[in-house]
Amino acid sequence: MAEALKVLGQIAPGAASLTALYTVPGATSVTASTITVCNQNATKIKFRVSVAVAGAADAPKQYLFYDVTLLANSTFTATIGVTLAATDVVRVYSDTANTSFNLFGVEVI
Repeated sequence: MAEALKVLGQIAPGAASLTALYTVPGATSVTASTITVCNQNATKIKFRVSVAVAGAADAPKQYLFYDVTLLANSTFTATIGVTLAATDVVRVYSDTANTSFNLFGVEVI
């Protein structure tokens, strides 16, 4: 098995749109170690992060963070160590634009 430390995903989604940040490739497992959320607005925002097992449709049980308030021009960082299997999807949401999400971890192939 080969391991690759990497940036798993980076995205700045549109406002109020649940968006895939990262989908685990086939025949791969992942440990997602850290996620950051950067609010580039002059006002506070609310954000969400979910994990959809095998790309399942959105459901309340998937949420790791839900409507967390992030102050203006601030960054939220969580070191989480979430394990993911092939086809699992990390999704993100912000109630306003100008918010970026970054996911870091290790892919095992």
